[in-house]
Amino acid sequence: MQQSSQISSSSIISLHESMQLKKRPRRKRDDENEKIARGYKTVTAFATADQYDLDRLVRALREQNLYEPKQFLSSDDIDTEPDVLHVTAKYKVGDECRDLYFFREGTVVLWNCTDLESSNILRFLRPFEQDPYDEGTVLEESESMLYNHDGVARLKYNSFYVSQTDEADLEKYTFANAMSLSVKLGIWEASLERYIDAMAYVTEDLKKGNKIKITRPEMLRRTGELFALRHVINLSSDLLDTPDFYWDREQLETLYNQTCAYFSITRRTRVMNEKLNHCVELADLISSNLNDDHHVRLEWMIIILIMVEVGFEVLHYIDRFS
Repeated sequence: MQQSSQISSSSIISLHESMQLKKRPRRKRDDENEKIARGYKTVTAFATADQYDLDRLVRALREQNLYEPKQFLSSDDIDTEPDVLHVTAKYKVGDECRDLYFFREGTVVLWNCTDLESSNILRFLRPFEQDPYDEGTVLEESESMLYNHDGVARLKYNSFYVSQTDEADLEKYTFANAMSLSVKLGIWEASLERYIDAMAYVTEDLKKGNKIKITRPEMLRRTGELFALRHVINLSSDLLDTPDFYWDREQLETLYNQTCAYFSITRRTRVMNEKLNHCVELADLISSNLNDDHHVRLEWMIIILIMVEVGFEVLHYIDRFS
């Protein structure tokens, strides 16, 4: 018996090489200490879970009595309000306030918070997380920027500049929105890297022509992981489009797009989709190979059953005429 489909060695080598693509290098920033000495503050973003329960979170924050929830928009704009919880610290440390933005999709952006306060906030968040991420991955994929106040909101010299107007909170939200998208994408990149590492032994077996050491149910589960990841990247997130919130806020939209460009959101999304396409192609090849093996086994079982039946008929014929 021969398998009905063959996996070409050139396809395996191409897939194997594409699966070895390395993760994006971490961004390096210069003169941070000098800027901090000149009064710059830090803003840090973390992606800790698939989703937050914002309703329970805001009640817990009020009970804690350390942070004050703020109304994000005026009552006239309530229909366009995004899924975000904005709170400010009741007690100041220095002259600068501390703002926290909790996004429903499982990210938090902390303005002017120390490392100790950030750790306490991440610990406080745990009861309100749905499908939390590994703590090591959360810290590794976090993003940090310096910011200061200026006359015009902008991103320049690897730093955020927030105006001293009534729009300051919305400007902070815009920067935070792009940062939250970046760290969320970082979590998905790490998830895909783990998938690639987990499937490395299969690509090696294919490349060397060895028997594939993976079962059909396991491969089906692995394929489901790929399509779930592709779904959240291309359908459930704002990676491919600008959120509706910015449609009638041209200045904030420009700021949002500039920040997304700084974090290479579009390029990283394109690379992610290219990797996903290679992984899906590999999964299809493996599934086809496993299905062929399964069909061959079924065919042999049928042949053996027919041979057994023929054997019984022969014995029966011999008994009748002996």
